[in-house]
Amino acid sequence: MAPKILLADTVTRLGAEHAGQVLVTGSHGGIIAAAYAAQAHVRAAIFNDAGRGCDDAGVAGLAALDRIGIAACAVAHTSARIGDAANAFARGIVSACNATAAASGVAPGMRCETAAALLRAAAWASADLAFPSESRTLLAPAFGGLPPVWGLDSIGLVAPTDAGAVLVIGSHAALHGGDPATALPVAARAAFFHDAGRGASDANVSRLPVLADGGIPAAAVDFRSARIGDARSLWETGVLSVANAPAAALGVAAGMRVRDAAARFR
Repeated sequence: MAPKILLADTVTRLGAEHAGQVLVTGSHGGIIAAAYAAQAHVRAAIFNDAGRGCDDAGVAGLAALDRIGIAACAVAHTSARIGDAANAFARGIVSACNATAAASGVAPGMRCETAAALLRAAAWASADLAFPSESRTLLAPAFGGLPPVWGLDSIGLVAPTDAGAVLVIGSHAALHGGDPATALPVAARAAFFHDAGRGASDANVSRLPVLADGGIPAAAVDFRSARIGDARSLWETGVLSVANAPAAALGVAAGMRVRDAAARFR
């Protein structure tokens, strides 16, 4: 049977049905997203380039997948909404591809739909890619009644026990498929995300107003200041580009370092 083209707004929700198929995902093309895709044993994957950003982290997963023989490419964040696979498939324009994808005829400037069709003929490597070490890190411990600060490379690592904690999340700040229910799975004390270049009409930070409606302070880090998919990078060098109303009410503002902003909630 010919490989299918399957859409997934996030790589954190892939299943057995994705094995051997071509994946079009709304996730960024960073290392941890690539690891999720490889874990699902996809034939090929198309990501969002998240503005590429600091150290080209938004497409770093393409090279990692190339090393294990999995074809991968990314669409420009200016062409399609991050976190929205259907939008990527319909409107995305390829901005980067690895050598394995290029061997199937994929090239920058190509429509996502065309690239996905070509990738159905890619060889199926069915190989694994190791997840980044310390993808969940305690950045600051709870102390004297103050909440802990946890660094999570992906929103897929958020656990029920994170309720009430300050979370620094390497994922983009867009809703998955525009669904408000995907904003954050726990009631955190505060949350910080990556802005993935913000995108058209600030679509890439659409979690923030939804979290504001729930009374949760949240902000996003400028994509040029820290690596997407790397919570420790957000913590060490991240500079905020936008904050929602509950965060702003506590003095959090664009231009502030993540470390300093997190201190407002401890």
